[in-house]
Amino acid sequence: MFKQDDQLNNRSYYEATVLRDAAKPLLRGSLDVDVCVVGGGLAGLSSAIELAKRGYRVAILEARRIGWGASGRNGGQMIAGFACDNNIFERELGLEGARAAWQMSVEATELIRERIAEFNIDCDFVPGYMTVSVKPSKTCDLRAGFEELTQKYHYPHLQFIEPNELPDWIASPRYHAGLFDAGSGHLHPLKYTLGLARAAEQLGVQLYEHSPVTHFRAGEPAIVETQEGSIRARFVVLAGNVYLGQLAPQIEPHIMPVGTYIIATEPLDPTTANTLIRDRVAVCDNNFVLDYFRTTVDHRMLFGGRVSYSTLTPPNLPNVMRGNMLRAFPQLQQAKVEYCWGGFVDISMNRAPDFGRLAPNLYYLQGFSGHGLAATGLAGKLAAEAIAGQAERFDLMARVKHRPFPGGRLLRTPALVLGMLYYRLRDML
Repeated sequence: MFKQDDQLNNRSYYEATVLRDAAKPLLRGSLDVDVCVVGGGLAGLSSAIELAKRGYRVAILEARRIGWGASGRNGGQMIAGFACDNNIFERELGLEGARAAWQMSVEATELIRERIAEFNIDCDFVPGYMTVSVKPSKTCDLRAGFEELTQKYHYPHLQFIEPNELPDWIASPRYHAGLFDAGSGHLHPLKYTLGLARAAEQLGVQLYEHSPVTHFRAGEPAIVETQEGSIRARFVVLAGNVYLGQLAPQIEPHIMPVGTYIIATEPLDPTTANTLIRDRVAVCDNNFVLDYFRTTVDHRMLFGGRVSYSTLTPPNLPNVMRGNMLRAFPQLQQAKVEYCWGGFVDISMNRAPDFGRLAPNLYYLQGFSGHGLAATGLAGKLAAEAIAGQAERFDLMARVKHRPFPGGRLLRTPALVLGMLYYRLRDML
């Protein structure tokens, strides 16, 4: 998997438009800290920032570079809510617990805004997000979601866009109706992630890159080992998601790696870019196998959504992705694709985030299922609260039950491929 990710990351628009700081050192020798965080993405950085603010000595171990995984190459859409339906939370937590979970997801979007302001992070933030339907039956689903969120969950930021109003919002013949969310938005995820890393260092967090964890042992203290060093810590936070692999075999079966991909066009004429989507908000359709897109500050169209459930990169990827983009925006026929990248995100069986403990002092955060840009920040905050002795909110989310994917290590990927084929066919009907 790492080889595929390396090849695709070399063609990332995000990597091409940031100036990284010098590489952080490898961990060599032994180190004593209060908390060792495994994974230098958004969840790990959020944990570290919140803990450092509380006075804990924190070290982060990153196997590659900060933001190398999904945190630095995702669609950049900051969305309230989770990837699963709210009925998952209602079944596991009851209505009041589900409402608390929803409100935490709203808090996650507010936390991004707060951190951008607090740490002066220049990450191209644009407010506004819209979900669109591709046919009348999907519009019914969209309207039902609007009614649920406004009436049952009391979310005040939504506006339903009727079919006759949608052309005023998006210059596309593909979509039928829309749901606008003023509380969500989009940003450059790698700029944001690197901004958090700089903030963490300013707070005293020690960052180590190219330091993959080879083994860890729970206990008092816990021991975390790399090839050239080790850390003794009172607490450990595992925030590596699919890249933990067999490092944590107890939780590895609860998530699956799914490849997701994005293209970016050459810069468009600014006037053209302005006409595609009102106020340049982020957009996503409500198919199960969905497309998502937005325009950038330098007037490119970013279009994502081609996924792979087999862990293999789809063939002819740039052309296939471009074809999907032209279905939505045929007026971009002459726009060249300059970047095509992607990699793995972690999904859980029920698409709800998977937070929990492997031991009293060993926490894990995973299962963001494509909604991680905001939810990872919340996850880190909840882990920090729990370590500091205020575990009520972490424990609420940890009550959501997660089943392993069926089929074991050999058959679960083929089973997932077949299952997703079913949902693709449903989207086409």
